[in-house]
Amino acid sequence: MAVDSRETFIAVQRNGDGNLTRFKTSSGRILNYEDALQEVNAGAIAGVNIFKGRDGEMYIRGDADGDPSNNLDALPTFE
Repeated sequence: MAVDSRETFIAVQRNGDGNLTRFKTSSGRILNYEDALQEVNAGAIAGVNIFKGRDGEMYIRGDADGDPSNNLDALPTFE
């Protein structure tokens, strides 16, 4: 089985409403939400996918693997 060498999200930033706004990758890059969406869509980030919300907007979510500890909401925050 090949090792997945793609980056992962290791920390997040939230706005005042608690919505995710920025992501820190395993290589230390900081991505705003729009850039993160593009990278996930391009397949550059492992462990996440994009879905269309009821409002028609596109959102990032963790892959459903039954492990709540790796959900985006469970990631630590960064400054």
